[in-house]
Amino acid sequence: MAETQASSGGQSIVFTTLGRPSYEFDIFTLPTRHRSPPSDSGELRITDGVPVNFNGHFAYPSAALISLLPNNSGIQPHDQSYMHLIYITERNGTSSVYYDAVSGDHQVTSRLQVPVISGANRLSGMAVNSMKDKPSLAGDYLVYVSTHEVQSKPMTSWAAVYSTELRTGSTRRLTPPGIADFSPAVSPSGNWTAVASYGERGWNGELEELSTDIYVFLTRDGTQRVKVVEHGGWPCWVDESTLYFHRRSEEDGWMSVYRAILPKNGSISTESVTIQRVTPPGIHAFTPATSPNNHDFIAVATRRPGSDIRHVELFDLKRNDFIELTRLVSPKSHHFNPFLSPDSTRVGYHSCRGEANGQTRPSFLLENIKSSSPDLSLFRIEGGFPSFSSAGDRIAFVTYTGVFVVNSDATNPRQIFGKMTFSTAWDPIRPGTVYTSSGPILASVKTQVDIIAIDVDAVDQSKAVRNLTTNGQNNAFPWPSPDGKRIVFRSSMSGNKNLYIMDAEKGETGGLFRLTDGAWNDTMCSWSPDGDWIAFASNRENPGTESFGLFLIHPNGTGLRKLTETGLGRMSNHPVFSPDGKTVAFTSNYAAISAEPISNPDIAISAGEIFTVKLDGSDLSRVTHNSYMDGTPIWAPKFIQPADVAWPKRTRPSCTFQDCQWLKKPLTAHKI
Repeated sequence: MAETQASSGGQSIVFTTLGRPSYEFDIFTLPTRHRSPPSDSGELRITDGVPVNFNGHFAYPSAALISLLPNNSGIQPHDQSYMHLIYITERNGTSSVYYDAVSGDHQVTSRLQVPVISGANRLSGMAVNSMKDKPSLAGDYLVYVSTHEVQSKPMTSWAAVYSTELRTGSTRRLTPPGIADFSPAVSPSGNWTAVASYGERGWNGELEELSTDIYVFLTRDGTQRVKVVEHGGWPCWVDESTLYFHRRSEEDGWMSVYRAILPKNGSISTESVTIQRVTPPGIHAFTPATSPNNHDFIAVATRRPGSDIRHVELFDLKRNDFIELTRLVSPKSHHFNPFLSPDSTRVGYHSCRGEANGQTRPSFLLENIKSSSPDLSLFRIEGGFPSFSSAGDRIAFVTYTGVFVVNSDATNPRQIFGKMTFSTAWDPIRPGTVYTSSGPILASVKTQVDIIAIDVDAVDQSKAVRNLTTNGQNNAFPWPSPDGKRIVFRSSMSGNKNLYIMDAEKGETGGLFRLTDGAWNDTMCSWSPDGDWIAFASNRENPGTESFGLFLIHPNGTGLRKLTETGLGRMSNHPVFSPDGKTVAFTSNYAAISAEPISNPDIAISAGEIFTVKLDGSDLSRVTHNSYMDGTPIWAPKFIQPADVAWPKRTRPSCTFQDCQWLKKPLTAHKI
C-alpha cells in the first residue's frame, strides 16, 4: 500500500459500514410462468459478480438506451433475444447506474455493459461520491434518486429524484427544493412519476417503516405534484390510474400491499383516491412490483411467520393467493426488491449467494470509496472501531469475537484478544500497545466493562493484557494523550457516564481526575494531536435520550464548548481528530436517511454517514453517501493512496448479515 506523509496535504479516513462487506449482491431472474415449481436450474444470474449489484429495472429497449452500447453491438430495439437491465452497482468504490444488455438462457452467454450514471462517464453531471438508487426508464429519460445536492438543514434527507436525458446527459431535479423523495416509479406511459415522500414535514427519526406519503408529479419537469396516498411507500404503477404500494396495517400491524385507484377525470387528491388492501394479514408483504397493464399478478417480497428470511413471491390478484418462488430455489438466502419485465414473463430481484455465484470475489481489508476531494482518500474497513499505530503500519479493529491486528497491507492478521470488546486506540509512544473496552457494548451503567491494555508484541501472551480499571463499573472508550502519559475514558463510577483521566501505566490505581460531571451521558472521547483538546459525544442538552451532540473540553476541565448543533433526534457520535488537529470526523444522522429502510438489510439503528467539521464548528461537510450505516471513523496517520487493499486470501464467510429483525412479528408490537 503506497503512502505519503499527511503533511503533503493529503489525509485519509477509514470507517466501518454495518454489514456491507458481506452483502455480495447480484441480480437474478426467474420466469413467472412455471409448468412445475421453480428450481435453481431455471434461475439466471444476470449481473457479473463484481462488487455489489442491486435494485434492478427491466427496461424497454428504446433507441436512446441502445445508443449507449458500443457501436458494433448490432442490437436493434425489436431484438427480443436480449434482456435490458438497468441497475445500481457499487463497483469502483461509488454508487453508479449501469445498463446491461444480457443474452442467455440457463447461463449468461453474452453481456454488453456500460455505465449510465457514474463518476467517470458523459452522463455523470454530479458529484463523484453521491448515492444513486432505484432507477427506471421513461422513454429517453432515466429517473433515479441522487444525494449530490447539499441540504443545509440538519436531519433533512439529501435524497431527491432526478431525470437524465440519455442522448445528451442533461439532468434536472424533479423533487422540489428542501423536500426529500424516495423510491421513484414511472407510469407505463412515462408521463407520471410516483414517489414516497415526507413532503414538507421531513424525517422524524423513524428507524423501521417510514410514515411517508405517496406523491405523483409529471416526469418531464416535476410539476403538478399532488399527494395521492397518506402513509405509504415503494409505489409502482400498473396503469395510468392504478398504483400499488406498501404500508403497515393500522388494524393488525402486518406490512401489506395496497392498491390506489386514481380518478380518471377531475381533480386528484387523497380524498378522491380509492385505497384497497391487497395482501392479507398473517404474512409481511412489501416492496411490490408490477408490469404495465398486468392485472393478474404482482411480485412482492415477503417475510413469513417463523422465518428470518425474506423471499420473493408472486401474488395472484384473481385468486388472492401467494405463489412462492425464491424459497424453492434458495431457501436460506435473502431476496430483495423484486421487479417485473415489461411483458410480465420474468421477475428479477437481488440476492446474496457468495460462492454460489460461481465467482470468488476479492475480500478487502480496505475498500476504496471515491472521494470528491483529491486530498482526501476514503476507505471502508472490514472490522469495527479501527485505529492505526502511530507509524501507520498496523491496524487494530474489533469483531464479535475479539480484537485483531493486521499490517496495513493486509498481511499477518492475528487475534490479540478473544473476548467481546469495542473501541481500539494505539498508544502513540509504546508502538505495541492497544487500548480497548472489554465487555458488552451499549450496556447500562451497572454493567461491568473494563479498560485493558494489550501488548501486541508480547512474547508471553499470558502477560499481554493489563487491566487498567478494576472498579466493576462501565468503563469504556479509552484514548491516550499524545505524550502517552494519560488516558481519557468514559466511566459510570458516579452513577452517570462521565469522563475521567487516569495514568496510562498505573491505570485507576495511579489516581483519577474527573473531567466532566452531570446526570447525562458523556462518552466516545478522543484526544487532539497537540494535547490541547478532548472531543466527546454527549446528550447533556437532552438527558435520557439518544440525542447526542459533540463537545470540546480542555484536559484540565476548562473551555467546554459545543462543536455541533444538538436537538431531539440528532445523533453525532465517535469524534476523532485529523492528524493536523484542525478537523474532527464523526458519525451523524444529519443527512437523515437516503432510502426506505425496508429496502435494505441490517437496519437496526438510525442510518448514519461520516461528516467532518472544523474545530470552530465551521465547514460541516458530508463525506459518505449511501443507504447503509457508516460509523466509527478514524484518520490514518499517513495519506493512503486511493486503491483497494485486498486480503491475501478470503478470511470470512460471505452473506453473513441479518435481515430487518423488526419484521419478525406484526409491527404493532414495535414503536414506530
